[in-house]
Amino acid sequence: MNRAAAKPGLLMDAQAIRRSLVRIAHEIIERNKGVQDLALIGIRTRGAVLAQRLAQEIAAIDQHEVEVGILDITLYRDDFSRVAPNPIVHETDIKFDITNKRLVLVDDVLFTGRTIRAALNALHDFGRSKCIQLAVLVDRGHRELPIRADFVGKNVPTQFSDRIRVQLEDTDEIECVKLELSGGAV
Repeated sequence: MNRAAAKPGLLMDAQAIRRSLVRIAHEIIERNKGVQDLALIGIRTRGAVLAQRLAQEIAAIDQHEVEVGILDITLYRDDFSRVAPNPIVHETDIKFDITNKRLVLVDDVLFTGRTIRAALNALHDFGRSKCIQLAVLVDRGHRELPIRADFVGKNVPTQFSDRIRVQLEDTDEIECVKLELSGGAV
């Protein structure tokens, strides 16, 4: 991708993140013709936070609550042995049957697609859903697998070596999305 297309620094502030989530919530309701049999599954850590926020936005719009689960994909990663010498495995928290549900898998950044592939493998262990859609806050390109998001907050052209840093108040005490160019420039 063209380096000139992406400028380093702040891509989204707290207000832009919220606007994106509100828009995505509307799109989810519209595409699914309501929220019946709909559930959100957030990929731990920031995807889980975003899934909770989307559920709140959906409830505010549609006056119906949707179930939310949290998925840890650590053991399903294809780079498990390279992540860390002793990777930390967190609890998956899905307290409902996903069979025949329309699921929206939620993550913060879509990059190569490998995290989503791992999440799909993990979800398979919980049952057979009716369908799985993908919602991401940022799609930065560079797919290595044939995976595409159904709902995107912001598309950001990047170089493969650049970094998108999503920080959320719930986990990082600050709310923003930043692009860091390879070499550390922000």
